[in-house]
Amino acid sequence: MSEPHLILGVGELLWDFLPRDGEPAAELDGASLLRLLGGAPANFAVMAGRLGNHAAILSRIGRDELGRMAIHQLDQADPAPADTAHIQVDPKHETGRVTVRFSDGEPHYTIHEPAAWDFLELSDEWVKLAERADAICYGSLGQRSAASRQTIQTLAAETPDSCIRIFDVNLRAPHYSGEVIQESLELATVIKTNATELPLVLNLLGLPADESRAGEGLRGSADRLLDEFPELDLVAITRGANGSMLVKRDQWHDHPGIPVAVADPIGAGDAFAAAMTHYLLRGASLATINEAGNRWGSWMAQQPGAMPALSNATLRQISGAIGQAV
Repeated sequence: MSEPHLILGVGELLWDFLPRDGEPAAELDGASLLRLLGGAPANFAVMAGRLGNHAAILSRIGRDELGRMAIHQLDQADPAPADTAHIQVDPKHETGRVTVRFSDGEPHYTIHEPAAWDFLELSDEWVKLAERADAICYGSLGQRSAASRQTIQTLAAETPDSCIRIFDVNLRAPHYSGEVIQESLELATVIKTNATELPLVLNLLGLPADESRAGEGLRGSADRLLDEFPELDLVAITRGANGSMLVKRDQWHDHPGIPVAVADPIGAGDAFAAAMTHYLLRGASLATINEAGNRWGSWMAQQPGAMPALSNATLRQISGAIGQAV
């Protein structure tokens, strides 16, 4: 039996603080907020691990109660979905926190800084993991500080040529720039973005942008990225309830989406990215990859938070549905 694929999620690990049901946002205080563990690379790694890979979180927490709680939550499942052994502990900076408020069903974030994950250190241990990684996922938010930016980009550059390098765009104002987008795409083989972010990405790069979210406009935007970045092999564009589009140089696939009752959208894109990566590593067709991303993204959207419990029965059911749908 072959070894599980080694998949790395590098960047932020943090706590999301959300309003509880029925509580007015204006009246929220720390005691009344719902606390859920998150951070896009960590969410990605947890989902990748649940799908059967060896997924490791490369992040940094504070030497504080929130840091201890994060490790405890990640490790309490049997088996634990993600490898936490490589998470760094910062003696000076606090574990990351984000305050989330919703307006018309859409989340709005206050990302507190500085946080421990702003100070990722390039260790020999992390470099050795990168050198044998089958896939690595990193985003723009995790690179808001110079220190973490250098660490993340160096790790991506140290991966083997065969490694799938996913740049998961995560535009959270004011924590992004055209320079970070450019450098991240130069390292990537896959970009995952949503239809709202895509024209912003093109504008930041100085490329022509099509504001349309229709098929021709999205494909044209994807083609411009593929033309601009030779190492890029796949552009994945998510559209929430309206599905997603996958574009390569010689083929593309459009998925209409899977209608569900949304609990909150946090983590749905990360679940999509993890499922996409899982099936990419297995050489699946674009149709299968797109179906898997939408199945797992829609499941996540029905759950509160980005790391909900996942039963073996649900795992088998969704995996079976992916196989039957294409």
